[in-house]
Amino acid sequence: MRIRALIVRIIRQFIRDKRTMALLVVAPLLVLSMIYLVFNGDTYQPKIGTIQLPPSIEQSLSAQDADITAYHSIDEAEDALANRKVDAIISLADSIPHVKLEGSDPSKNRAVMMLVQNAMQAHFSAPNQAGTPAAPVIDYLHGGPDMSSFDNFGPVLIGLFAFFFVFLIAGVSFLKERTSGTLERLLATPLRRWEIVVGYMAAFGIFTGLQSLLIAGYTIGVLGSLMAGSFWYVLLIMLLLSITALSLGTFLSAFAETEFQMIQFIPIVIVPQVFFSGLFDLDTISPWLRWLSHITPLKYGADALRNIMIRGEGWNSIAVDVYVLVGLSLVFMAANVLALRKHRKI
Repeated sequence: MRIRALIVRIIRQFIRDKRTMALLVVAPLLVLSMIYLVFNGDTYQPKIGTIQLPPSIEQSLSAQDADITAYHSIDEAEDALANRKVDAIISLADSIPHVKLEGSDPSKNRAVMMLVQNAMQAHFSAPNQAGTPAAPVIDYLHGGPDMSSFDNFGPVLIGLFAFFFVFLIAGVSFLKERTSGTLERLLATPLRRWEIVVGYMAAFGIFTGLQSLLIAGYTIGVLGSLMAGSFWYVLLIMLLLSITALSLGTFLSAFAETEFQMIQFIPIVIVPQVFFSGLFDLDTISPWLRWLSHITPLKYGADALRNIMIRGEGWNSIAVDVYVLVGLSLVFMAANVLALRKHRKI
């Protein structure tokens, strides 16, 4: 009887806690749906630019489901490659194929090279062709033949870890400030709500800045991740990502009563951003789902870090990402100020 009473009490407690019930039922279905939509998308079709290739080679590439764009000049093709409109450009000189890869994604490099090899074999095996296909001359716009998968995913991972841990620690810490009564005492002082928010952001920001320096320095200096651009730009993006996570975590903590409820936000807030951060190829996802990536802070941080670390690009390439992260941080901070109204005790 005592065991039954304990079981009934726990069941009633779960039923009354609507958030926990939603986590048990909705969150797994949401994550599984995201995994299905990401991994069950269309097969990636390499985008290849060609420069005056024989029609037989272009037809062979098209037959392998490659997205072919013909360019009339090398300058036009190079510009498309630099703007990531194509994954590679192919030309033929003295029966020797010349392939220039964009190079920032090893999986796309391999896909392009496989298509090129198959197309060249089909071309030279035709009855009206003599000789054997020559080994292609390969150049890289970014990266190189020794680029590893970690070099490709490293920028995304360091942004993800910084965002996740700052979000969790900031949310739990701010929640403790509220549950311990510290926040209520601050609200009873002449301090304004926006001053409290800015003070917390500045104080936590010191430690998030140190964390950003540690993560970026360890990944690049110790683990040897590819670093083609400015380390200071990497620190800037890491700091902005951390501040965005900090402001978002403290805002969402206003809707949690316990640390467990704060952790419940992870499947809803963090996990979807992982899918849209760049760890998975968004080109294969349906367009109606792809737009969600444009409202996730981690996507902008990961794009900027990849442009800096892999492609060696500067301010013009990351400016939009910086402005978006700054804007999101300000929006979440303003929401924090509004959320503090319900905690003011008169």
